[in-house]
Amino acid sequence: MEELTRFALDCASGLGVEYAEARFQSDSKESVTLKNGAVEASQLDEKTGIGIRLVLNRSLGFASTNTLTKRAVRAAAMQAYRTARAASKAVKKGVSMGTGELGEEKVEVKPRVQFGNVGIESRVNLLTEADRQTQAEADEAKTKMPSRILTLDTWSTWKIVMTSDGANIISTTPRAALFTLLTAAHPQKGTVQRTFNLGGTGGWEIVQDWNLPELFAEEARSLSKVLLAAKKTPKGETDLVLGPEVIGLVSHESSGHPGEADRILGREAAQAGETYLNPDSIGLRVGSAHVNVADDPTLEGSFGFYVYDEEGVKARKRVLIREGVINEFLQNRETASVFGVESNGSSRAVAYNREPIVRMANTYLEPSDYTRDELLEGIKEGIYIRNFMEWNIDDRRFNQRYVALEAYRIEKGELKQMVKNPILEVTTPGLWRAVDAVAKDLEFQAAYCGKGEPMQGIPVWTGGPHVRLRKIRIS
Repeated sequence: MEELTRFALDCASGLGVEYAEARFQSDSKESVTLKNGAVEASQLDEKTGIGIRLVLNRSLGFASTNTLTKRAVRAAAMQAYRTARAASKAVKKGVSMGTGELGEEKVEVKPRVQFGNVGIESRVNLLTEADRQTQAEADEAKTKMPSRILTLDTWSTWKIVMTSDGANIISTTPRAALFTLLTAAHPQKGTVQRTFNLGGTGGWEIVQDWNLPELFAEEARSLSKVLLAAKKTPKGETDLVLGPEVIGLVSHESSGHPGEADRILGREAAQAGETYLNPDSIGLRVGSAHVNVADDPTLEGSFGFYVYDEEGVKARKRVLIREGVINEFLQNRETASVFGVESNGSSRAVAYNREPIVRMANTYLEPSDYTRDELLEGIKEGIYIRNFMEWNIDDRRFNQRYVALEAYRIEKGELKQMVKNPILEVTTPGLWRAVDAVAKDLEFQAAYCGKGEPMQGIPVWTGGPHVRLRKIRIS
């Protein structure tokens, strides 16, 4: 495959283009879905092929093939060339590929426990035990769990990225992920629903560390408590403490997406949406001095982990907001050339037949020095929101709404009565400017971030610590 990828690059480079890249990618995935205690699906999926991208007359062309022969690869290179040549007739400004720290390296994530060593029966038994624990805890609380969906995925990604200006990266990345949808019900109290994702980079040891039976027992207890114990939420302006799950989502949606350079240039407007930021927003204050939002692909074990991006650029931590001020955007080589900066390694693609675009990896609010209890101690009357049930945000990533799941009154620094689904509706600057203290208990959740056309759902982490906000309106 190295030889064939090199051949693909040579074919594209030999067509008189300004830039060429070839990317071989193979994804081998095994998936098991348990629905209401029964195996609904078990499948093995493999996607393997080569994608070729080039720049001709300041126009991009992209093509791919899953037929791994020199003839098919040469045809794909010609297709990319013809696409770029046709597009060049309508292009005004055109594109170019900017600079970045290019690499020539082999990167391998070595699992402690190979996925192949864990058979389908063991995987089903693990999910079944977690499902039993969920029902047992619900029965104990006198509630029911009528709908339970658990999907466990393990897969490995092998990539070779070569560019005409010298990048040559070979990487092997194993990942594990779990998707869960739980619905709790009570005849007098109605229903409540919870979805969450787990994910990481490594082998089966990741799944072992999750301790799924215990985790699902805890989730069932929480849902039952929300159903049975939650009382009416007080309305109006109050102080808040938000948990890491909520802060991680806020960081991803209202800081990561607005800071994507292609979105800022208007290239995602008809697909993933727009942004409230513009090319001159570096230096704009959007939050208090306690707000530092970063995106870091190099976090070991993270769901969004990578060392080099799809353009051969070495990944690094990107500080999107520093002390409340917009600090940098997420850039690939194409957008970096427009902004006059270097790429910060933000180019990702979900498969060989998808063009790389600007993407997040692991976006989070950086921790500070407080404990959660110290944040609570500073509140006379307020609300603590541990996690969320649903959310939405406008396509400019400015107005947003979060409906809490597990939430409590705060009285004189202590958690008291559980409250029912408080709703936080706020603007991005309104939320970040209200932050007056940040805890040190950094936690992450997994997600699949959707963007592009065709849609690319790519692995990411969202995270943060507990955070205190002052004078926020709750409904």
